[in-house]
Amino acid sequence: MQPIFLTARWEHLLMINYAVDPDVVAPFVPQGTEIDFWNGQTFISLVGFRFLDTKVKGWPIPFHRHFDEVNLRFYIKRTEGSEIKRAVGFIKEIVPKWAIAAVARWKYNEPYVALPMQSSVRIPTANESGQLEYGWSDASEQYSMAANIAGPPQPLTPNSEAEFIAEHYWGYTRQKDNSTIEYQVEHPPWRVWEATDPVVRGDLVRFYGESFADALRAQPSSCFVAEGSPIVVRQGRTIPIQDSV
Repeated sequence: MQPIFLTARWEHLLMINYAVDPDVVAPFVPQGTEIDFWNGQTFISLVGFRFLDTKVKGWPIPFHRHFDEVNLRFYIKRTEGSEIKRAVGFIKEIVPKWAIAAVARWKYNEPYVALPMQSSVRIPTANESGQLEYGWSDASEQYSMAANIAGPPQPLTPNSEAEFIAEHYWGYTRQKDNSTIEYQVEHPPWRVWEATDPVVRGDLVRFYGESFADALRAQPSSCFVAEGSPIVVRQGRTIPIQDSV
């Protein structure tokens, strides 16, 4: 098992999910992995969440412990012996901290960018519904994603689309030399709220690329909010060439 690289708490993960043609995702799939399907479909997800109490190798970094992140991700897997590692890959990851984006690009070639961000999280009570919104902006436009939730969070339903989207414990990233870094993410299963009235503002096709136009302009396949938990990210390792498929 690899040593711990990062610990944090991920909270209130708003996930807006879209069915996508696998041919759109294929160019982003790292060597040694393959697209992961659920009921014959593949997905991309726009995910916004709070990154809290962050420590790198046990050390808190001043002014970089609490921040928002929004990412566009897709779903892949890797078979290693008898184990199937269900995983995510990323199209783009947004944070408000320049240093975080720079280190992630330098160390793991993760597709991070640093942009101004803002968020609003209101968790439902017994008498009032809740709402989450995560936003960011670039030189051309402001963007946001939002949805409403109500009641208490529930355990994930086995074999559901929400379980497929939320339950991934590995990440893979293509490197500049076309090799692949694998890293493990540890957290307990999350409870979720089924979200309603998802709204995405801004021209996501301009931001993420024309290849995602059909998916991002369609109605979401689903939307939910994961409660979150403490997480551990273990140090990455390069997949040996002989392990690649």
